[in-house]
Amino acid sequence: MVDGADAEGWSEVASGWSELWGAFALPAQLALIAAAGIGPGTRVLDAGCGTGEFLAVLREVGADPIGVDPASGMRELAEARGFTVRRGDAEHLPLADASVEVVTAVNALHFADDTTAALREFARVLVPGGLVAVANWAEHSFNDVDVIERALAGADGDEPPPNGPLSTAGGLEAAVTDAGLRVVASGVVDTPWRAADDDILVRGILLGEDAAGLAERGPTVIAAAQPFRDGTGYLLRNAFRWVVAKT
Repeated sequence: MVDGADAEGWSEVASGWSELWGAFALPAQLALIAAAGIGPGTRVLDAGCGTGEFLAVLREVGADPIGVDPASGMRELAEARGFTVRRGDAEHLPLADASVEVVTAVNALHFADDTTAALREFARVLVPGGLVAVANWAEHSFNDVDVIERALAGADGDEPPPNGPLSTAGGLEAAVTDAGLRVVASGVVDTPWRAADDDILVRGILLGEDAAGLAERGPTVIAAAQPFRDGTGYLLRNAFRWVVAKT
């Protein structure tokens, strides 16, 4: 699986990510759009834009979006969709001061080495009174995916990873407050992931594994996912936490 903020690793799995997970965060994206009042003409920077799915949603509501991502493979796919995407990361945005009205980051901020520095960088490129809108996975207990991750960790003889500081209740609010921003709204939104069959399930959970890894670890994934089978494959119920904050 891809580890952390490894840009090269994300480039290698860009196509698979787009296919298997690209639309997954849509409920969280829509929650941010509503809470931040994004609409026609809103200038939006999506930090960690990946393959551009959120850029497409922003364009659909009439916003004027631009993306930033450190992974060349991700940028290439987003650019192929017709978006302007620049190389950069959350702590080093290639934009001038006061360039946009909203900065978004979905499933991206937790990859920053310094969360406070990243949020202050978001604030730098915002016009006065601009908004930061962030969403990421909620804590493990909210996510069916965690059941499978725990099974994989057990099979490997590893301890499951702990919850990250941004995933638990109050974590995002504390982070933006520490960066000097004022919380406007926050919440939790359901983000289910559906896999139509065993192949999609295994490739999605083991994104980045080679053929040997898929063959070796796939049975563990399938066994752990049995409680989530439904009439059309697998339905894993998950959740994202989100926050909107003002400069």
